Parts: sequence; C-alpha cells; structure tokens
Amino acid sequence: MPTDEGLLDRFVDWLPKNLVFKCVASWTLVPLWARLTPVKPLPGGPHPSFQHGDNVQCMMNLIMPLKIKSPIGRAEAALAIAQNKDAIYAGLNNVGTVHFARFVIVGDNICMFSVYDGDFTNYIRDFIATIGSVFNAVVDLVEGGDDVIPCEENVEAFIQWIHERDLYQVPDTATEFLRDQEALNGDRAVSPVNDDLTLLPRKMVLQLRANANVSLGSGYRAYPGFSVAQVRKQLGIGW
Repeated sequence: MPTDEGLLDRFVDWLPKNLVFKCVASWTLVPLWARLTPVKPLPGGPHPSFQHGDNVQCMMNLIMPLKIKSPIGRAEAALAIAQNKDAIYAGLNNVGTVHFARFVIVGDNICMFSVYDGDFTNYIRDFIATIGSVFNAVVDLVEGGDDVIPCEENVEAFIQWIHERDLYQVPDTATEFLRDQEALNGDRAVSPVNDDLTLLPRKMVLQLRANANVSLGSGYRAYPGFSVAQVRKQLGIGW
C-alpha cells in the first residue's frame, strides 16, 4: 500500500521495534527521563467507587518480599503457611466477605491473592482482628514486617503496611492510568483523551518504572451459571 511517509518517518517508526534500540533506551533513556521527570508510585488496591456493583469481587494482590532470598527463605514461608493454614482459613471464613484467597511463592516473594466484597480497610481490619496472632508468623519472614508485629496490636499500621504492598491496579480504560498519575501530582482537571497508547507514552513508561509490578485491570468477574444481568437484577442494582 502506498504511503506518504518519508524515509525519516519510516526510520522513526522502525526504531521502537528494534531490539538494540529497546535495550539502549532501557539502559540510558528511561533513567534520564526518570531523573528529569520524577514519578511517584501509585497506591495499591482497587479504585474507590460509590457504585455497589464495583465493590463486589474486589481483588487484593499482596506481594511481600522475603527477608531471606534463597530456597531456605522460600521453604520457611511455605512452612509458615502450612502450619497455620487451618487458622488462616477459619479467619477468612469469619470475615464473611471473602470469595477466595490463596498464598503463592513467586521468586523471593510470598504473595496472597484474594477476592472480597466491600471496603479494603474493613476487610483487612476484620481479618487481622480475627487471626492477627497467627499471621505474625508469616509477617515475621517479610521485609519490613518487624514494624507491624504484633499485627493484632498495630491494626492501623498493619492496614497501611498491606496497602503499600498491594499491587496498583491499572484501570480497565488504559488512558485512565495516565489520569491517575496526573491526580497524584495534584492535577484534578479532566485531561482530554489524546494519549496515543500505540506510541508508548513516556509517562506510562515512567510509571511502570515506579510501579514495577501492577495488576492489569480489575479482572474478570462473574457468577458461574448466571449472566451479569441476572445477578444485577436479583441484587436490585439495575443498569
């Protein structure tokens, strides 16, 4: 297909696809951008919402770096979960708003992934009030865990500690990711949607440098055997 692009335009379009350019940009250009335009990490957890339907099946993606980064550290984490599994599961049952939860070791991190209804703060407060003494065994193995042990006696500090380790959830609408950055810097104005994501905007690269681990979107949510329309109708939420 004929194109009006000149040689320079085609060269610029080709650069981001070139592996050597990507490596050089990652090692030199991105650190330079980061120095010239400091970017704050965005807070973890789901976005606050007053819509009832948005507060159902919320995700927590908790990433906790282990103090001992070796197979021994990972084995200690696995043992701590295994020894306290029944008490942890009983506590999650008592909270009453948790759909599911699981512990996963990824690299040198002990992770807890869960889906719950309602407010994040209430979820963590109820959880730690129920089994804080048991969860200390896990927190004790994690970097920074000493600051909040015993968890049951430092509830507010523990909630903040969890929030800081919960992954930032990139909005389902990708351009809203960039709006979150602007709001974090104090800009509350609604920016025009003129960010061409196919060009990999610099501010998106910088934010993913500040938030190296993120959750992509709010995830798929449904009830097996029922359509979303049926569930919303029964809950009286409507559209």
